[in-house]
Amino acid sequence: MNPQCYGQDAQAGATGVDGDIEVWLDPHEDRLHEECGVFGIAHNAEAAVLTALGLHALQHRGQEGCGIVTFDGGLFHNERHMGLVGDHFTGPDLMKRLPGQNAIGHVRYATQGGTILRNIQPLFADLSGGGIGVAHNGNLTNARKLREQLVENGAIFQSTSDTEVILQLIARSRAPRMIERFVDALHQIEGAYALVALTNKKLIGARDPLGIRPLVLGDLNGSPVLASETCALDMIGATFVREIENGEVVVCSENGVESIKPFGQRAPRPCVFEFVYFSRPDSMVDGKSVYAVRKRMGMRLAQETKVEADVVVPVPDSGVPAALGYSEASGIPYELGIIRNHYVGRTFIEPTQQIRTLGVRRKHSANRGVLEGKRVVLVDDSIVRGTTSRKIVQMVRDAGAKEVHLRSASPAIQWPDFYGIDMPDREQLIAGHKSVAEMAEILGVDSLGFLSVDGLYWALGEATRNPHAPRYSDHCFTGDYPTRLVDFDRSQSDKDHQLSFLVEA
Repeated sequence: MNPQCYGQDAQAGATGVDGDIEVWLDPHEDRLHEECGVFGIAHNAEAAVLTALGLHALQHRGQEGCGIVTFDGGLFHNERHMGLVGDHFTGPDLMKRLPGQNAIGHVRYATQGGTILRNIQPLFADLSGGGIGVAHNGNLTNARKLREQLVENGAIFQSTSDTEVILQLIARSRAPRMIERFVDALHQIEGAYALVALTNKKLIGARDPLGIRPLVLGDLNGSPVLASETCALDMIGATFVREIENGEVVVCSENGVESIKPFGQRAPRPCVFEFVYFSRPDSMVDGKSVYAVRKRMGMRLAQETKVEADVVVPVPDSGVPAALGYSEASGIPYELGIIRNHYVGRTFIEPTQQIRTLGVRRKHSANRGVLEGKRVVLVDDSIVRGTTSRKIVQMVRDAGAKEVHLRSASPAIQWPDFYGIDMPDREQLIAGHKSVAEMAEILGVDSLGFLSVDGLYWALGEATRNPHAPRYSDHCFTGDYPTRLVDFDRSQSDKDHQLSFLVEA
């Protein structure tokens, strides 16, 4: 039997759920949440407006908070807000509120530190060499250890974000120049990061030594631009120049763009989840079209998990490219059997279990005319806890589907991430402790299939995965973490240490 695909004779509407599984977590949280997005631009009179537009293009990477720091040649200006970019950084007075020709910005989803205003980035500090603002995408795997050392030596922290550790290290460096202090701090941190920083003279970008988190360089009529994804360059009409290399620091000043490589040469290992889920399909990552890769994932998925069916249906929106590829490779017609509501907004109060069970229908509704009486291949980008997948399967059955065959366009997620993806612990990952057969029963499907790890690498243009030198950071599928996990290898009592006693209203 294909280990990536399992079939069962499931009863329509069966869930196979016991009490332990039912209370995993709220169904609205059964997705991988985006990491964060960063943006920066220098030497442009409309820096604040362009940064707001760039952040709008990166909004999919984080919706909990947003912030912009600008420099007008004499003063730094800073605005940070809870919520969406379009709710705050709009209006004709934006450039008056945030004047200056240099700016950096950030959209946030919390991975380290809670969702409170003092954790919203960019973070800013006045240092002996002048002010500096820093915005960070990623997670430092030794942040807690560094933080404890800094506090013992007298440092005062105003946030619970690991980004503030970077500011503290810069502040304590004895190097004479700001860029040297910045690099000195980078030598002390571990994990994954894409950083943009703004000083009174320079716009700085940096990428971790393995290039786990993405960062690109663009140009807008002579103004250098830094962004997490190329879609942000497209938004403001900038030209893509190149990706910032793994372990590279770029310094944008009046003299142009200077490249510094303080870590020497190392083979890159960018995060494979940029292709699976995080990046917008119109972005280019690692020189590849995200849309084209996702479509190839669906094509390979069809080859590896064949099934007799009448219609291929994506779970919108992230499952669409893979479903198109699955349909093309299998010859099974593609249809929009699930319609997504793009105007859901947030629900802050769901007072009863009955209302909570209907939550998935706020975002998705079944297209009965497509599904009724059909054998359906349901294609999603990934399966995390399985709670939402189970409800979508039930919704498709309720619409009259004869059979439901669930397919994941990524391999089974068996291991948590520590590099900036908000992901459950392993015991909450359905594939982390259940067999494919058990998962199929729990989800109530007639068959369940996952893309293989080698199939994912094939979609990325590789022959297979080289276990001795993997091309990508794929630890969520393989358990092969690319860096030391300093904070997570410590005793449980150390890991449970309180970061902050301050609770904001």
